[in-house]
Amino acid sequence: MSIIIKPIVTEKVTKESEVLNRFGFVVDKKANKVQIKKAIEAAYGVKILSVNTMNVRPDRTTKYTKSGLISGKTNAIKKAIVQVQEGETIDFYNNI
Repeated sequence: MSIIIKPIVTEKVTKESEVLNRFGFVVDKKANKVQIKKAIEAAYGVKILSVNTMNVRPDRTTKYTKSGLISGKTNAIKKAIVQVQEGETIDFYNNI
């Protein structure tokens, strides 16, 4: 089971990484904070100070088409925002 699915690269997370040393990841829904911390420290070789997690609910959509009403939803994910020690950084582009 791979705990880290992919990094989050958005404007908000990029700003937090530059200012507060916080980085975002999409992680496995069943992983807890201790498992996430160990996995990121092993993968990137940094010291993690804190881990904040959030469960993101699926978004439901409805579309009106010629063939009728179509409804769908996105997948539910779990995000982890980790804060690394001062002076250390995570480079996503070398480890992807």
